[in-house]
Amino acid sequence: MKITNKLSRRRLLQGMGAGAGLLALAACTPVAPGAAPAVGDSVAAPSVEGQTILLWSSYSGKNGEAEQALVDRFNEQFAGDVQVDYQVQGSYEETAQAVTRALSAQDAPDVALMSDVWWFKFYLNQTLLPLDDLAAAEDIDFSDYQDPLIEEGFRNGSHWWIPFARSTPLFYYNKEQWAAAGLPERGPETWDEFAEWAPSLVQQEGDEMQVAAFSHPDGASYIAWLFQGVTWQFNGAYSDPDFTMRLTDEETVAAGQFYADSVHTLGWARPSKDIGADFLNGLTAAAMMSTGSMGGLRENATFEFGTALLPKKEQFGCCTGGAGLGILNTTAAEKQAAAMRYIGFVSNPESTAFWSQQTGYMPVRKSAAEGGAMTAYYEEFPQFKTAVDQLPLTRPQDSARVWVPNGDQIIGKGLERITVLAEDVATVFAEVNETLIAEAAPVVETLQTIEG
Repeated sequence: MKITNKLSRRRLLQGMGAGAGLLALAACTPVAPGAAPAVGDSVAAPSVEGQTILLWSSYSGKNGEAEQALVDRFNEQFAGDVQVDYQVQGSYEETAQAVTRALSAQDAPDVALMSDVWWFKFYLNQTLLPLDDLAAAEDIDFSDYQDPLIEEGFRNGSHWWIPFARSTPLFYYNKEQWAAAGLPERGPETWDEFAEWAPSLVQQEGDEMQVAAFSHPDGASYIAWLFQGVTWQFNGAYSDPDFTMRLTDEETVAAGQFYADSVHTLGWARPSKDIGADFLNGLTAAAMMSTGSMGGLRENATFEFGTALLPKKEQFGCCTGGAGLGILNTTAAEKQAAAMRYIGFVSNPESTAFWSQQTGYMPVRKSAAEGGAMTAYYEEFPQFKTAVDQLPLTRPQDSARVWVPNGDQIIGKGLERITVLAEDVATVFAEVNETLIAEAAPVVETLQTIEG
């Protein structure tokens, strides 16, 4: 079965996921005292004096401490002018669900952190403000943001979602275990090369694996995000931009079989509920993890670790991820400029350099990535520069994961059936493919209604 529609490729690329957003937020019909102006209308920034804006976010641990530090810096710099009330709602999903409920109750925050999967749903339900005029009033230069990142939040002539905590998957490896196995002081260039190295990294006690060469996360830990690049490396994909599902393609099945074999046939990998903890505890010699994991790893690792670009198979493949910031259109008109001032502050070059060094998220501003603070940091901590070097090689995510409602978890649960339960790859992928087709059908229908 193939979903087709009459949208042009350009229009469809502009509108991917509209149905997903409307379906997810259908219950939200917020009253918008600060409703979005028409695109192109000029906006005179009101005074921010005496305003307090509410920020909902998602970070804990090292990343939460860094975000709190940015809020504190902002509140100190703009004391008596504008202040931020910073509240953590939980994970990306929990934050999005909290915002959804708050919109229904007409009690939403002014600024919200929104993941790569969630922001578009709020845009499609018309609950976000266009940010161009507000940014211009604050002298925020969008051209200084990394092109692949700022473009993801640009639609219909306006910017709606500003990059903040942006990431890519990286290949992390334990240098001590690498040395003990006599491996080169680098990451593997290809998966075939790693498969040759992997047996020397495994440590067994009888029939029990004490140390794995590699670990796969579960669905809740975004295995579908990490595996997406692997499908591309095998010349496969989850889907095309027009929502044609491709999990049954020979190349995509081959990528899934590679994951299955690494656990159940070759025996050098295993599933994990927490690959970060396993890596820190020496229970896995390598893993693919987000660049946003780097700050916590650097702070807590008792060994030296290395980073590398993702291994190739038939080609290179890597996606972006992470989260950005948006302003809800329920934000009172008198608070919108203050909200934009905060977004501009936490994503300015100085804040970007601080945030990147503390967390491992990529520097979202070009001037920050090329500036003296980051250049010195690359010399001090060269593992971080891998993410910056890899960024130009990334590509947009497949629509099946980010625009189909719950696409990430649908795919992730299928991958768990392969890595954990050892089910047949082709059978599982065929079932996941049919589920995605069914879930995408109303999305495509809604796109036709909205965008013609």
